[in-house]
Parts: sequence; C-alpha cells; structure tokens
Amino acid sequence: MNRTPAEARAHWEQTADRMLLAVRPYAAAGHDLIHLPGTASHNGAHSDGLEGFARTFLLAGFRLAGAAGSDPHDLAGWYAAGLAAGTDPKNPDRWPSFAECNQAKVEAASIALALHETRPWIWDRLDEVVKERILNWLAPMVGNLMPGNNWIWFQGITEAFARTAGGEWRQQDLDRTIALTDGWYAGDGWYSDGLTGAGHRNFDHYNGWAMHLYPLWFCRILGDAAPSGLLDRYRERLRRFLLDQRLLVGANGSPLIQGRSLTYRHAALAPVWTGALFDATPLAPGETRAIATRMLDHFTEHGAVNDAGLLTLGWHRPFRGVLQSYSGPASPYWASKGFIGLALPPDHPVWTEEATPLAVEQGDFERALATPGWLVSGTASDGVVRVVNHGGDHADPARPHADDPSYARIAYSTHTAPETPGDPTVPGGSASADPLDNAVVLLDAAGRASHRRPTTRISIDGATAVSRSRAHWLDDATWDVFGGPDTDYTLGPWITVGSALRGSVEVRAVRVDGAPGSGHVLRIGGWALAVDPRPASEAGSVDGGSARVEDGGSAWVEGADGLVSLVIGARGLPNASVVTGADTNALGPASATPVVETEGPVAHGTVHIALVHLGGTDPTALPQVTTGTRGTTLLVDVAWPDGARDTIRLPAPDPENPATYGLWKDQHRA
Repeated sequence: MNRTPAEARAHWEQTADRMLLAVRPYAAAGHDLIHLPGTASHNGAHSDGLEGFARTFLLAGFRLAGAAGSDPHDLAGWYAAGLAAGTDPKNPDRWPSFAECNQAKVEAASIALALHETRPWIWDRLDEVVKERILNWLAPMVGNLMPGNNWIWFQGITEAFARTAGGEWRQQDLDRTIALTDGWYAGDGWYSDGLTGAGHRNFDHYNGWAMHLYPLWFCRILGDAAPSGLLDRYRERLRRFLLDQRLLVGANGSPLIQGRSLTYRHAALAPVWTGALFDATPLAPGETRAIATRMLDHFTEHGAVNDAGLLTLGWHRPFRGVLQSYSGPASPYWASKGFIGLALPPDHPVWTEEATPLAVEQGDFERALATPGWLVSGTASDGVVRVVNHGGDHADPARPHADDPSYARIAYSTHTAPETPGDPTVPGGSASADPLDNAVVLLDAAGRASHRRPTTRISIDGATAVSRSRAHWLDDATWDVFGGPDTDYTLGPWITVGSALRGSVEVRAVRVDGAPGSGHVLRIGGWALAVDPRPASEAGSVDGGSARVEDGGSAWVEGADGLVSLVIGARGLPNASVVTGADTNALGPASATPVVETEGPVAHGTVHIALVHLGGTDPTALPQVTTGTRGTTLLVDVAWPDGARDTIRLPAPDPENPATYGLWKDQHRA
C-alpha cells in the first residue's frame, strides 16, 4: 500500500494502539499480568501472564517515547498500575521471582528497557515505595550466572537500568556480558547466539533482535557511564550487518523464514530501526521505512492478528509447527521490537523522506555471506530472496542431532517455509519427522530418511559452497531436536553436498562415501510450497495443488501464490515425485514438495546432480553441467545461461582431517 510519509507514521501509531488496547480485556485487575487465550508454555500460566505485561509494556514504551509523552490512551497510567501491583508482595497476582521462574529474567529486560524509555512519564512519577519494590524485584539478577547465549543481555540491561536508578548492580556482571559478546562476534556484522561445541554455529534472527539490539541499548541506558569506545564498536558492527540484512527481505515484505522463535515475526525489524536510532545504518532513511512498513503490512495482511486484535502463535496463520516449548500466548509480543521506529520523533528523516524500493526490487543479486556460510540470491522479477545454507546448524558438532527444520535445511527463502509436521513443543514433535524439503537424505530399507546435523563446512567461494555430514537415523521414538547424548542412532555413509546458486536456480551436487552395498536410496527434495487444495480428479493436480511429474526425473509444483518449485534430476536421479502435506507448513494448510531419487541404491564415490528452482515462473533457461575429477575430488562445472561459470568441488572424506571429514566419527554407537 502506498502511503505518504505522514500517513506512514500514523499507520504505525494506530497499529500499535490497536495492539495495546486489544490486550487490556485479558489483564488481571491490577494490570500486572495479561493472560492471553491459548495453550500455555512450559513455563506455566503465571509466567505467561508476566510475559504479556512485559512485552506489551515494551511496545507502550516505544509509543510513549516517540510521542514525547502524548498519551491519549493513558498507557503510562495503565502500565504504572501494573508495575505497582506486580511488585506488591501481598498481591496474589504479583510477578514471579527469578527463583520461582527462570523466564522472569527474560521479561525483566523488557520491563527495564521500557522503564528507561518512559522515565519522565512513568518511573519519575512512581511512588518511592513502588520504585524500591521494582528494584528489589530486579536485584537477584546481580551475580546470577546467566546461560551462555543472548540471555546474558537480560542481565546486562536490567543491571544497567538499576545502576541509573539507584538499584543493585555489579561491574563483574557487566564486564562478563561485554566479554562474552565479543567472543561470539563472528565477523562481518554477524554474531553467533552463543557458542555450540566452541564454534560459531548459531546464526538466525537472534543476531538482529537480541545480539545487536541489547548492546546498543545497554550503552543508551548507561550514557556517559558506558565503557569508552563500546558504543562505536557496537554501532560499526550493526552498520555492517545491515548491509546483509537489507538483502534478506523479500519484495513481499517477509524476512527470511529460518531459525527459531519465528512467531516473533516483525521483531526482525529491530536491527533496522535500531540502526536508524543509533546512527548505525548504511540504509537511506526511505529504505529503512520501506523495509519496515512492508514487513509490518506483510504480517497484518496475512492473518498474524486474529479477530480479537491479538497476535497469534504462528507465522501467518496460527501454526504450532514453528513454536518452541517456551512459546506461550503472549510470546508473539516480542514483535514489539519491530516498533522501535516509533521511538524516533516524527520529524526524523525515516518518517519524512519518501520510501524507496527494497534491495530485491532494485535488481537481481548474488552474494556469498561467508560468516554464516550462506549463498544468497534475489530476483527482481518475483521478489524472492533465497539462501542456500552450508554454514551454521545450531548443533554441537561432537555428536549427531535430529534435523531441526528451522536450521538443518539446505535452503530457506522469504517466500517459502520448511515443512514442520507435528508440534515441536511436545516430545518427539516435528523433529521426529523425516527431512523432506530442501534436504539431501539417504533412505534406509524401511524408507526412513537420514538426518544431517551436525554439518561441517568445507568451503564457500563466490557463488559456490560445500558442506559434509554423516547420515544417521535416530532410533528413539521420543527424541527431540536437541538429541540428547544417550539417544540411540544408527550411523550411515558420509554425504558431501555442494551448491552453485545464481538467480532462481541452484545446482545441487552430491557425493556419498561409505560402505558400498548398503542399499540406501538417495533423495533430494526441492522447495515446499503452500498450495490451494483442488479436487483430486482435476487434471494435472495432486491433493494440495497443481503439480506434474515427468519421465526422466522432473517434478514441478505451483504454489497458491503462483510460485513454481521445480526439481530436475540432471545426473543419476531419474525417479521423480511430489510429496503432499496437510497442516505441515506455516504458510498454508496444504503443501507440496517435488523430489527426485536414484533408481536404486546410490552409487558411492560418484556425483549425483539436481537442478533446484524456485521462482515466479518456470526457468527460461537452465545451466549446462559437466563433471570431471581431480585426484579424489569430484568436479562439477556449471555454465550458466548468461555466460557465467562456476565449479563445485566435492572432496573425498579424509578421516585424518576434521576440516573435510567431520568432527565426530565412529566413536559413537552404530
């Protein structure tokens, strides 16, 4: 929707007000807990009620700050009452302490941040007794050994606020937070959300909505008391990250559908707005607002808000497949971080300059993001941004794991979601399902698909990348995505996967190495699309959408939005089919995935190739692929229709070289 700059800010303010007013009917009498309807998280209803207060208070904080305290809906008074009631030890609806509920530490950071932003209109006007109670509630954070991930910043933010408000804080805690964050910085603007197996493997939206956001706000809260040079360090890192993030938003306004906590939705805007607020962005003001408004509209126009005006648990529609066990009815309100722009005054250039086209609308692009190990392509004709993933998988490399669909797929995009059957918030969950879409798997005698995690990055160079994993099948019926060390599993061959990505097409090359004669079938899955259910009798359709399968190894699916997913078995993959799903995809109740397979058992030590396409139409021209060898390395030479050339190199596994073999071998049970 085209809006003038003035209309754009009004739209954001009105959206924020509707969200804040919609939750009020679900508040406790004292406003301290907000019990939204829905299935409770594993933290329990009491914790979920605090979450409802804290996360909407964050939104109210940005709304009040940017309006300089103008408050037609008495946000300040309403949340001040909740602060008083929540910290009243005699109130049966008081907030849980940190000892009673670990999740309270997370919500404390939102409360502290909102208190800082609204200091003139809330904190400064509170009774001294209430101020003391709030600081006493925050005080047990001091000296608390927080988990080694973004949680350290909940401590950093609360202690920074307490320091400025006369509460308890400890320099050692702040120093630890800063030092750990520096250790997690992987370069080029990317943080790993903590280390897994001592490595930078945890790349997802937490890089933006936590690891960039909180350090800058930490400096904002401390002001002149912040360590010298720290603000500039964090600003420069965010400025570099935004050069990449601007490429990871589709023309439809969607961020990349990858990683956990996707129900936070437009919280993905947090680093975009934070860059503008802290003068830490390479984006023109009009591009900042264009990205933000496009993303907000994307979710509000696709069912993220229900008839009661509440954010739902899901991506577009309510969908439990993208949740975690900590996801409760109020969890989606971390989307409040997507409203940071309201903290900027109305005369800031992001609100006064004309919007500009998004990066993917300005022209086609290909990039190699070496730090996360991603190849990226964007195509202006359909607005799709694709990421081919040969980097982090959020898994300890020392042992096998189930393939969390949010991290272990070969590719992700702004227009498709991975297949996530089942409910990941319960034992077994979606991880117990066989990997299908954008997966390279071996099928055992029972037809079960192997899993990929952990992966070892072999190379990333220009438009190509290569990684390796060992096929494994987990035997327990109730294992989860964390795959505990006592989980039983069966080891299989090594699978080396290489990709060359240009435009809408990925050349996906695979070699399998292990014990020949194992009888495994190799299957390569394409992009899963949400599809319109159609009558089974309709020609050229499958249950869930229009599709076709052709002799020679070609499977094609048309999605509900007109996108086309196509997989062609270019070498050694002659069998094609389309696999349908029901309520397994965040983007729609019906889905379909094209796949190709070997005719029989996969040949070891040779190359198998699939062409994998996602775009607005069928590809107008396909690359020409030839193969060769150099020593024990298999070569795949790709000649693209525009004359560009790439070579994928698939080295043989070397048991003596962890860089090409993998960090875990046969010491595990088989």
